[in-house]
Amino acid sequence: MIIKIERIYDNPKGDKSFRILVDRLWPRGLSKEKVRVDLWQKDIAPSNTLRKWFGHDEKKWDKFKHKYFKELDKNNDVVNTIIRMTQEQDSITLLYGAKEKRFNNTVALKEYLEEKIKK
Repeated sequence: MIIKIERIYDNPKGDKSFRILVDRLWPRGLSKEKVRVDLWQKDIAPSNTLRKWFGHDEKKWDKFKHKYFKELDKNNDVVNTIIRMTQEQDSITLLYGAKEKRFNNTVALKEYLEEKIKK
């Protein structure tokens, strides 16, 4: 099981993994025809309130992850869908649209999923 992260604006360059967009909003300027997305799981993204509060602020990172993980704990159906994909596919790629590469919900989601899969 391999979980990768990629910005949706980057070219997949022949990547054969199962690609899941995990943002609540469709990325600006991209048509669904131009982007290879196998599944759009907008319900796994942080709530609008949490997303706006966080604003990719590095100082809020730890608190954001804690709050986001609590939201994910209450969203078993969507989380289990992605966990099932990790079992059915050789690899999955979680796609995001943010410019910030280190402090975004996809980085936190990958950490959360890997921890859940270990158990």
